[in-house]
Amino acid sequence: MPIVHIPPEKGSSIVVINISGKFDFSTHKDFRETYIHHTQKGLDFKVDLSETEYMDSSALGMLLMLREYAEENEGKVWIHEPQKDVHKILQIANFDRFFEITQCGSKENE
Repeated sequence: MPIVHIPPEKGSSIVVINISGKFDFSTHKDFRETYIHHTQKGLDFKVDLSETEYMDSSALGMLLMLREYAEENEGKVWIHEPQKDVHKILQIANFDRFFEITQCGSKENE
């Protein structure tokens, strides 16, 4: 399964979403299911793209929907360790304006 959801540990406010392989429209339902049941205020979402080989425009839309959901619940989203090609896509789409994008070793919120 390309999407793995790790709920927050006791005392943590971080939900981890790992996406491996392709991040495209075919993952829409699974991606939404990883976060939609988290209604607790102040939860943050870490989207780990370190194993994502490809993403398309629908994946960009899904990230924006997650951002909107998190903000409605007083949380935030950051993108963690995108691979080189995926990072280029994020840069071209100016996603660094909407998300914090961390590279290996640049954020220790885990």
